[in-house]
Amino acid sequence: MSNYDNEHVLVVPRALFDEIGSFQGLSTEIDRYLPAFLDPKHNYFLSRDLAENDPTHKQIIPYAVFHHAGRFLHYVRGKKSGEQRLASKGSIGIGGHINQEDAHASSLERDTYMTGVEREVHEELRLGSTYRQRTVALINDDSTEVGAVHLGVVHLFDLDSADVAANEATIVDLTFLDAGQLRARHDALETWSQICLPVLADWVP
Repeated sequence: MSNYDNEHVLVVPRALFDEIGSFQGLSTEIDRYLPAFLDPKHNYFLSRDLAENDPTHKQIIPYAVFHHAGRFLHYVRGKKSGEQRLASKGSIGIGGHINQEDAHASSLERDTYMTGVEREVHEELRLGSTYRQRTVALINDDSTEVGAVHLGVVHLFDLDSADVAANEATIVDLTFLDAGQLRARHDALETWSQICLPVLADWVP
């Protein structure tokens, strides 16, 4: 029986990552990795039931970090979160899978990956602010069960106001915190957020 309702998610072979040069932690060499990962010659959709337990593939996960006036959006993943291995953890990233429906919804002007990024953000948050967004880093963490099958692409959203609300019940305690407040919560954060924490100030314009 499927745990994910026959969902198919975008993956790349782990071998491709190793060929380009795998890393542990965070890399800002976006142009070295992302064009290859998003090239249709190298990626494809795989059943999520298989992908979640197969470290020979990496699921490509956009990880959106939201910044306004020197503070970053923080929330706690509720106990009914889709990724139970991260439930009750604090996070500064809104993330999710790129799935086959994103390919059907994309157009000549909007590729599958960016369609998925926008869908994930707007499914999980209500943004009442204009913003600018850019890709700032990639995350890999092979030290955890979750990280071994995922690879994160960090998008920084610079918001013009703090008008943000949760759009899903699994996102709780939504608030903006400065870097010092986040450091005080380090041990309660999910691993990807911990990895981002030391370089947050470098990403702020």
